[in-house]
Amino acid sequence: MRAGFSVLISLYIREKPEYFMQCMKSIFAQTVLPSEIVIVKDGPITERLEAIIESARKKYPELIKTVCLPQNQGLGPALAEGIRHCSYELIARMDTDDIARRDRFERQLEEFSRDEELDILGSCIIEFSGSVKNTVSVRRVPLTHEEIVKYQKQRSAFNHVTVMYKKSAVLRAGNYQNAPFMEDGLLWIRMIQSGAKCRNLEDCLVYVRTGYEMMERRGGSDYFRKYRAGRRKMLETGYISRWDYYKTLWVQAVVTTLPNRLRMVVFTKLLRQTGYRSRTSGSVAGRRQGVRSHRRKTAGSPKMRPGNGR
Repeated sequence: MRAGFSVLISLYIREKPEYFMQCMKSIFAQTVLPSEIVIVKDGPITERLEAIIESARKKYPELIKTVCLPQNQGLGPALAEGIRHCSYELIARMDTDDIARRDRFERQLEEFSRDEELDILGSCIIEFSGSVKNTVSVRRVPLTHEEIVKYQKQRSAFNHVTVMYKKSAVLRAGNYQNAPFMEDGLLWIRMIQSGAKCRNLEDCLVYVRTGYEMMERRGGSDYFRKYRAGRRKMLETGYISRWDYYKTLWVQAVVTTLPNRLRMVVFTKLLRQTGYRSRTSGSVAGRRQGVRSHRRKTAGSPKMRPGNGR
């Protein structure tokens, strides 16, 4: 018998209803359904978003649990509250505008079943624009615990929207903190420091939206100030060195001043396509071939197309 698990989602007023609908459909189309879906309403939301939640509640009344925050608090505090309301030890993160591959939860549950000491498991992602058929880039991540520990000093070693983790391990690390744009990376550091066993799957289990709107959010002085504050909190943990801190600040200072189109090129052609080269998982070229093979196998499946009966 499979262990029960929660799905954790944070929802706020500016989310696009059509994207949220596709996200929910991808959850209900999973080969293994969650035991509950915890939706944290981070402040008041629109009537259209409320309607999507109520429609899901009518179809799956036993699955939907909502947590209402009176005011918008930001992703970190909202997820921290959501974690406390999750009823199950295993929790899968999901963003409201992304699409889970149909076997995502099944694949991750299998890995937790094989390794009882595993605390957090993520995967690579396919970034798309418009339709999942329109792949923009692939973000690869380190696979083994040792590689993750090293990589986390420079960049996030997990794709946040792909992780499944143990509630006890998250709480042991102090839960999510208020660190805009950096709440996930700060949590990974605290989990590693508290003894969590980490791993990533080489497979791409989530389709993640990208485009110029995302690039706009990653530019400008406001984003840089928040990034710097988050990295400062990481420095204070003792996990990263001052060299790690200043080196990443210098890179971000350059990237945030670039025009959106050029920033898009940096992310999709340089930071993504070069990928993470794992000593244990073969060449980047070989891993690209694996992604292409996966797309060939899933592209023709009606259940893998957003808005098509999922």
